[in-house]
Amino acid sequence: MSEATGNRQEASQFNRDVVVVGGCGHVGLPLAVAFASRGQEVGIYDLNAHSVDLVNRGEMPFLEEGVGDVLAQHVGKNLMASTDPAIISGARFVVVVIGTPVDEHLNPDPNAVLAAIEDFVPYLSKGQTLVLRSTLYPGTTKMVERQIAERGIDVDVSFCPERIAEGKAMVELFTLPQIVSGRNDEVIDKASSLFLTITERVVPMAPEEAELAKLFTNAWRYIKFATANQLFMMATDFGVDYDKIRRGLSVDYPRAADLPGAGFAAGPCLLKDTMQLAAFSNNNFVLGHSAMLVNEGLPLYLVSQLEQRFDLSSLKVGILGMAFKGESDDIRSSLSYKLKRILRFRSAGVLCTDPYVHDDDSLVDLDTVLAEADLVIIAAPHNEYQDLKTDRPVINVWSSESTGLL
Repeated sequence: MSEATGNRQEASQFNRDVVVVGGCGHVGLPLAVAFASRGQEVGIYDLNAHSVDLVNRGEMPFLEEGVGDVLAQHVGKNLMASTDPAIISGARFVVVVIGTPVDEHLNPDPNAVLAAIEDFVPYLSKGQTLVLRSTLYPGTTKMVERQIAERGIDVDVSFCPERIAEGKAMVELFTLPQIVSGRNDEVIDKASSLFLTITERVVPMAPEEAELAKLFTNAWRYIKFATANQLFMMATDFGVDYDKIRRGLSVDYPRAADLPGAGFAAGPCLLKDTMQLAAFSNNNFVLGHSAMLVNEGLPLYLVSQLEQRFDLSSLKVGILGMAFKGESDDIRSSLSYKLKRILRFRSAGVLCTDPYVHDDDSLVDLDTVLAEADLVIIAAPHNEYQDLKTDRPVINVWSSESTGLL
């Protein structure tokens, strides 16, 4: 393949409206399906051949409510997936859902985004708009702009952060305002024209503002959850019910209505993005680091509480729910696995189950857990656990009313 400078075409020759790079994942696929549902000609480029095959058969690679039926309606018509990067060249918009990762020491690696883009730069075409979608370390958009400019490619760059909650994509993509950023009004107008096909309102920002807006959003949620978990620990240590207090103080009192319940604050974004802000602020993000200590410490706190009530070393413990949240199959950064690691050292054995997780061979079915475990912990609030019938002690991380810790 020749250099991108020799692989250009006029915008009028584009045969697709949009190609989503990394589009078979939790962020990209709902977005691609949303665009297709509004009549856009959509392509997906993804390196995962198995996921690409599933999508082209109209099947979902993961759980996301409401996406599967719409995918089946549009695949093979105005939506298709491919492992061939050449699909990128024919799209007016190229949406990249590859974000900034953090390493095992929680340090962000903004070069990962540049490396991913470098792999498909030869397929970019004159007149395209490159839309960065996933979380970016502040300043990454400018780095991508420089990367594209140094290759001599006439492509605009915009950052339009994803803000949906997993499991609510097919509602929130259409109802939430979309932050749209660009280096000038022309870029913002181009990116806005894409997202106005699925939502009624866009919010223009400079790229650096949009990068921080995305990080601020997730850090704020993470800190709110840490506040709830810290208050839960205080109430539990004092021998009273956090949930009862929370419900009571919010009765007709709007200033307390947003106080969350306790629970595992995990998943692929909240901790990662909070730590990106910490790195950005020269590790001077005291609230962020404190939130990490509280949220990441909740599994150990629960085990310590259990040790005060039970001879845990002689008991086999069952963990119900290994996904990071209820009604999900996503185990990325799930604190259920941290709880499992702690219990392997503190208890006589651990059995784990989850009705949605199918890529963990160590899991067993719910009946086996309930038959063999001496006590059980609800670590992910799947609906099927709400009316759980067992004579074993039940510790519900998500409801201090039924934790069994008091």
